[in-house]
Amino acid sequence: MQRTSINFDSFNQLHDDDCHERIRAARARLGKKAVLLCHHYQRADVYQYADLTGDSLKLSRLASQTDAEYIVFCGVHFMAEVADFMSKPEQKAILPDLGAGCSMADMANLAKVERCWRELNEVLTADESVTPVTYINSAADLKAFCGEHGGIVCTSSNAGAIAQWAFKQRDKILFFPDQHLGRWTGYTMGIPLEEMLVWDPDLELGGLPPEQIRKAKLLLWKGHCSVHQMFQPAHILKFRNQHPDGLVIAHPECSFEVCRQSDFVGSTEHIVKTIKEAAPNTRWLVGTELNLVNRLAEEVKSEGKIVQFMATTVCMCSTMQRIDPQHLAWTLENLAEGQVVNQIKVPAHEAALARLALGRMLAVS
Repeated sequence: MQRTSINFDSFNQLHDDDCHERIRAARARLGKKAVLLCHHYQRADVYQYADLTGDSLKLSRLASQTDAEYIVFCGVHFMAEVADFMSKPEQKAILPDLGAGCSMADMANLAKVERCWRELNEVLTADESVTPVTYINSAADLKAFCGEHGGIVCTSSNAGAIAQWAFKQRDKILFFPDQHLGRWTGYTMGIPLEEMLVWDPDLELGGLPPEQIRKAKLLLWKGHCSVHQMFQPAHILKFRNQHPDGLVIAHPECSFEVCRQSDFVGSTEHIVKTIKEAAPNTRWLVGTELNLVNRLAEEVKSEGKIVQFMATTVCMCSTMQRIDPQHLAWTLENLAEGQVVNQIKVPAHEAALARLALGRMLAVS
């Protein structure tokens, strides 16, 4: 007999303590049938249950190597999509709250990218002169677009190597959805700022004259991470005035000026590794999401290291925060009852093209 899934309404007002008890009970029932992935930015009351932790690509790769039937991804939508098309056919990717999205990823959608491509073809022969590069923080259909048009995926760790590959294919790069990662990558490669132009998808020809498009090396999509835009050069200046021996590390999704004034710039994995491997009794100012910074500060406190959050206001990934103990308990109890909820399934043709673009990246990096 077909079982009916448990309605979320009964969990919505559930006290956190009751949720935690039910999460533990459901996990015990599921055993190795489910693997729980938690991104670095996940809230602490959910992160504590992780089987695997890390950035989005690392988690998807690790999950695909397990024998778990259910991949429960405590992250955001695009991460669960990657987990789906990278995993085995029999594995199912689950997102505990379908409202957990990514505002940056949403700034570039397929319709706008296809319109951009058509407009580039009015000025250039896009398929001959432009390599589309999408940050992994993007929807599966944009990864598929890159797969179809000779493009590639990048992460914040390998963006430089990917850009070098892309320039070997064609003269220019269309980089989306995060302009800041694209600009910092181009800058570290020695590309002049005047040859890196912002493409505004809401304006005709991106708001650029045709002659500027022809001269540009990097066309940067007008997108950004709302979390990393909270950090300002003034925060770094204040820190350096108060702690002249302190060190500053920022994520490349931060603004160009913040990156340029930092001592180190790198991915979440790079930030964690750099601070953990640093000398004892060092002080750090960190420009990335608050949950990660707080967790890292606790982990290195015994070595006399002081880790400070860069912004003066609370700055969390608000969409990832939607995955709370209530949603996790509801998801796991349904799975324990044999009911699959919130499965993320990328269409087969899209998944094949997205894997092609991701495969190019893995071959390069």
